Amino acid sequence: MPRRYLEAPGDHARLCGTVVITMATIQECREALDRLSDNLARADEGVRGAAAFDRSLSCHITDLDQTFTGRLQAGRIRVDALTPGPPADKAEIRLAMTGDDLVALVAGELKFAKAWASGRVRLEAGFRDLLRLKSML
Repeated sequence: MPRRYLEAPGDHARLCGTVVITMATIQECREALDRLSDNLARADEGVRGAAAFDRSLSCHITDLDQTFTGRLQAGRIRVDALTPGPPADKAEIRLAMTGDDLVALVAGELKFAKAWASGRVRLEAGFRDLLRLKSML
């Protein structure tokens, strides 16, 4: 679902209801990951404790076909690289979603459980990691 709608200029938009749909940029996705990292660092003890493990992480932005890779370490997300296409290596925690969904999740406009259940967000990790992540999400 697109995040922003901008009406086309002029009488054409008024008469025809034309909209131009924009999507999140790579910069907005990077900023969302940084905000998520900051949120984890400021979280209460229970959430911060659950996030305080050391795992490789990838987040594939499907609509832009770009992958952020890095680590979830000491309750923060550290982004090390951005590469085109799906992740080249298999990270211990793997996320995949559209840029709009990433921005909406971090902004609190989209609930993780609903997005995951509907297939809008994919999360792959080992069983023990999934149990720990569950308490964060």
